[in-house]
Amino acid sequence: MGSLFRSEEMTLCQLFLQSEAAYACVSELGELGLVQFRDLNPDVNAFQRKFVNEVRRCDEMERKLRYLEKEIRRDGIPMLEIPGEVPEAPQPREMIDLEATFEKLENELREVNQNAEALKRNYLELTELKHILRKTQVFFDEMADPSREEEQVTLLGEEGLMAGGQALKLGFVAGVILRERIPAFERMLWRACRGNVFLRQAEIDTPLEDPSSSDQVYKSVFIIFFQGDQLKTRVKKICEGFRATLYPCPEAPADRREMAMGVMTRIEDLNTVLGQTQDHRHRVLVAAAKNIKNWFVKVRKIKAIYHTLNLFNLDVTQKCLIAECWVPALDMETIQLALRRGTERSGSSVPPILNRMETLEDPPTYNRTNKFTSAFQNLIYAYGVATYREVNPAPYTIITFPFLFAVMFGDLGHGALMAAFGFWMCYKEKPLQAKKIDSEIWNIFFGGRYIVLLMGLFSMYTGLIYNDIFSKSLNIFGSSWQNNYNESTLRENKALQLNPDSEDYLQYPYAFGIDPVWQLAEANKIIFMNAYKMKISIIIGVFHMLFGVCMSLWNHIYFKRRISIYVEFIPQIMFLTLLFFYMVLLMFIKWTTYGPTPPYFGSQDPEIVKTSGFCAPSILITFINMMLFKTDANTRPQCDPTMFAGQIGLQKFFVILALMCVPVMLFGKPYYLMKEQKKRDSQAHQSMEAAAENGAAGGAPAPAPRGHDDDITEVFIHQAIHTIEYVLGSVSHTASYLRLWALSLAHAQLAEVAWNMLLRKGLKSAGYQGGIYLYVVFAGWAAISVSILVLMEGLSAFLHTLRLHWVEFQSKFYSGEGYLFQPFSFEVILDSAGQTEE
Repeated sequence: MGSLFRSEEMTLCQLFLQSEAAYACVSELGELGLVQFRDLNPDVNAFQRKFVNEVRRCDEMERKLRYLEKEIRRDGIPMLEIPGEVPEAPQPREMIDLEATFEKLENELREVNQNAEALKRNYLELTELKHILRKTQVFFDEMADPSREEEQVTLLGEEGLMAGGQALKLGFVAGVILRERIPAFERMLWRACRGNVFLRQAEIDTPLEDPSSSDQVYKSVFIIFFQGDQLKTRVKKICEGFRATLYPCPEAPADRREMAMGVMTRIEDLNTVLGQTQDHRHRVLVAAAKNIKNWFVKVRKIKAIYHTLNLFNLDVTQKCLIAECWVPALDMETIQLALRRGTERSGSSVPPILNRMETLEDPPTYNRTNKFTSAFQNLIYAYGVATYREVNPAPYTIITFPFLFAVMFGDLGHGALMAAFGFWMCYKEKPLQAKKIDSEIWNIFFGGRYIVLLMGLFSMYTGLIYNDIFSKSLNIFGSSWQNNYNESTLRENKALQLNPDSEDYLQYPYAFGIDPVWQLAEANKIIFMNAYKMKISIIIGVFHMLFGVCMSLWNHIYFKRRISIYVEFIPQIMFLTLLFFYMVLLMFIKWTTYGPTPPYFGSQDPEIVKTSGFCAPSILITFINMMLFKTDANTRPQCDPTMFAGQIGLQKFFVILALMCVPVMLFGKPYYLMKEQKKRDSQAHQSMEAAAENGAAGGAPAPAPRGHDDDITEVFIHQAIHTIEYVLGSVSHTASYLRLWALSLAHAQLAEVAWNMLLRKGLKSAGYQGGIYLYVVFAGWAAISVSILVLMEGLSAFLHTLRLHWVEFQSKFYSGEGYLFQPFSFEVILDSAGQTEE
């Protein structure tokens, strides 16, 4: 539990490993995940380290595995998850077997893919040729049609069709082109050939597979008629520029039919061969898919081990590896056992040596967490990692964070929805983790599932306190008010109010929370709730800040900063208590002293009048007058401006005492450091005089005087900034807690608007049409409740709660200037690699 309230005690160790046992020992430490290694070769290039060749081999194996994985995913073959425990890191000699296996699989798969691509290309060419032979027959039939003679005359001219009294024979080319390129292709032909060509094209109905990318593409068949070799050359160049594929096409119909039959035969043969090739490829990939997850784990573990070994130093004999590492002091024995297991696995006879080292370097911060506390700890780390052995706010945040959230979000209905969602994520924790859902938003929600659950439960509690469920109230214990209004008054007056000074109040409060009858007081409900929630917000805020200042005392005691207790903690706690805690006490005094007294209405007894709500002073005005050393001049004649005897004098004493704390915070620590410095200088001067006397007598020469350890000017500046921040922050932070009231008011009003504008109208509708209308309205109300009142309002309250903890609470004691303990852990490495893949 010590690690929960304060980070683990860390120690710097030096580790000596035999070269033959180093791999196995580091492997055991990786499984343990409790050692953070330091780089002892910071100036050595990554390509010049001892195990760089092994790392390159691992990179090459990883590349081959990624290629296999890509092919497996492309075929949609499921990769089996690792059953049971994750495999251990293989021995170095097993690397050769893994490399041979991956090399064989890659070569076999690449060969199969190349063959399949060549077959698909042949298949594509034959398919395109088949379509050309079919379509060109239609084109030739059209050309032989007498009705198209006019089109041919227009194209080639009358002289072009007759040469020496005989019909001129036209040349032609046929091919296939992408369908989207047809318009540009046709324009280019017309312009380049000046209209002296005749183009016919027809679309291929079915898409064709591109052998290179496996994409489905749409193409068209075309045939171009022209006259002369010059146009033929020009047409072929244009086809080449548009990446059109040209195919030979016989002129005679019989030759075309014969070629088409041959093409069909070859297509059938290719289909058979392609099927066999795909079956073989599928078998290879299915076999690889069974083991690829295990292979990835093994290769990544090997690579991580060699990366870690590259951080070590070699001794002069080249037989021993030396490492430095941070380890938790409580886990020294566990680490020793892991090193012993690694030595036994490697067969080495020389045991490893783990020595503690003395250092002035700040150790890393390590807080042990579990699946419940890790989410709250991450909230703290988002602000800053705690300084080594500093008080950890996380265990207190487990309670204060959902509670402050609930004060802003208090609604029994909305809290129940949030709690149900959080409970579902916690109940289905293992199945949801196994799915590895690739969504950043989902992962954020799932990572904070216990925070969501607690926020929902606490919101249900504060919803009961506010007596608020979807903007309505629950009358569980019976109202403490009696109804003196007749039915006509209730129906005709929309704005009714409750007057505690009337005989309607039965003089005893509702058993738990707010009386449900306030839901009907349209005129003064908000006034009553605002006064209540504003005071509650200030009370919670002052206690929260006082707790934060008390936490600083724990830090001062642990780090033995005795002077900080006297010149920082005591003045800070006095300043906050004498001013703001006193204001909180006034609230309780007002609540307990003043109230309705119906049996004495109309009484002229001054003592009775003074304690009635009529004479209750304003806390805000009282506090302002206290700071200005004045009394309230606007007090009613029959009322006493004070709440108790001697209040004015006591308030002046508190303000003077609080102001006296400011110079103590400002000058106390610098004065103490100056005094200590003078004391050290005096001792150094005496030492120099004694040494000078010894030197004159033939002794050792006098030592040089030592310089100042602390820069007093810097201390003054730092203390001035800290004091100003604390004094001004005490005022601004107290006011900042009013966000608890503001967001609670906004949430309640939004819920009421959603009810009155939607669901209330649906519930008032009658007949079967009303049922249909209610069904539609309820869907809209539910959607708004979940999307706006739960999600958006929940996010807003979450962010405000986060700010209250980071700024108002943690600034009193938490510096957050440490760095995180990042041990060498296979679990962390594999998790990060899995997230990168996703």
